[in-house]
Amino acid sequence: MKKKADKEKDLDALREALAKNPHVFMTGYEKLTVAQDFDLRKMVRAAGAKYRVVKNNLIEKASEGTPAADLVKDLRGMTSMAYTAGDPVALAKALSTYAKTNPSFTFKAGMVEGRVVDIKTIQEIASMPSREGLLAKLLFLIQAPGQRLVTAINAVGRDLAVVIDQGIKENKFSDESEVR
Repeated sequence: MKKKADKEKDLDALREALAKNPHVFMTGYEKLTVAQDFDLRKMVRAAGAKYRVVKNNLIEKASEGTPAADLVKDLRGMTSMAYTAGDPVALAKALSTYAKTNPSFTFKAGMVEGRVVDIKTIQEIASMPSREGLLAKLLFLIQAPGQRLVTAINAVGRDLAVVIDQGIKENKFSDESEVR
């Protein structure tokens, strides 16, 4: 049995995690084996997030006064949480991928950017492209007009060179003085 001082440390650590991380996903992990739990933790770490098993009453106490207070009320059963201050899409993708292969792992609720979201919204977030993918698309859109302009400018010189080359091949220009 834990001492009261250890319980207070756990409560403070949980309160700090909820306050510092705007992206939290509450999950159910019933009937997971140790190997499955290890794989889950590995996937969550790869997504740049943290994962921990929590007691429902402890998380309710820790969430008081934080944006997660609405998220954790009325939790039932075995509960765990995955949280990050980074990319919520990467975490949602990792958890959704894991949930597809392990049906005993379920979503209970989520919080993204400090707002509570339902399970359907979590699935929509998981289907979004990652932050890096969105930045790549944005960079492409920014560069595209410049690339088109350079291509159009180069096309004039290229087309002129092709016409001159075809004229020379067909002997339409008898000597170089006619080209100039």
